[in-house]
Amino acid sequence: MIPVLMYHSVRERPPPETAALAVSPGAFAEQMALLADGGFTPVPFSALAGGPAVPRPIVITFDDGYADFHERALPVLAAHGFTATVFVTTGWLADAGDAAAGRPLDAMMSWGQVAEAAAAGVEIGAHSHGHPQLDQLRDGPLREELARSRGLLEDRLGTAVTTMAYPYGYSSARVRRAVRAAGYAGACAVANRLPAAGGDAYAVPRLTVRAATSPGTFARVVEGRGVTRAYARDRALTKGYAAVRRGRYALGRVRPRD
Repeated sequence: MIPVLMYHSVRERPPPETAALAVSPGAFAEQMALLADGGFTPVPFSALAGGPAVPRPIVITFDDGYADFHERALPVLAAHGFTATVFVTTGWLADAGDAAAGRPLDAMMSWGQVAEAAAAGVEIGAHSHGHPQLDQLRDGPLREELARSRGLLEDRLGTAVTTMAYPYGYSSARVRRAVRAAGYAGACAVANRLPAAGGDAYAVPRLTVRAATSPGTFARVVEGRGVTRAYARDRALTKGYAAVRRGRYALGRVRPRD
């Protein structure tokens, strides 16, 4: 089982909106050093489908595309020769211009910085265009979110974009079918468990790394030890809220715009 780590922001003093899911630059550097010392080999998220034949594979992912990835995380990754996958919310980018959508929670990368990350060997995936709750969108807006983000990334970067991550981790069977139909080869959620052999390529679980993740917890979960215990509360909340969200959609209580 290959661990898939989920990061968001690497920042010393993050704003309240991202603080819970941020890690300090010092903590991130220590975590990457632990992976290097442990003989782990980071691979792109897309490599999971082929079963990467490298020593101790692990996947490092970042959601949203915050500017601190380019400023703080990328130099650390480069120093170790590590790759990562960044799932970009295209409508949030600093120079999105007329294509701007949604409300970024912190300073975002520019298109030029996304291209620089890609040139440095970072895999770029999609994270929707405006960061909506995809499972609450009707079919038309859902298809638009999936197609627009991928189309913009491919046009700007000149390379195929085959992977995505669900905003907030929310998906459903309907959303996953739409992701497949949109041409993506795989997608990741959160789930806070290790991927199982033969699992759904459109619901790959990840392990959240956050401000409260201690060095000991990080060391254990990347080794595949104590994962259930470390994330017991997260998984219980996720399971309960998923049931609520299915009910909301079915009853039409959430009325997103078309």
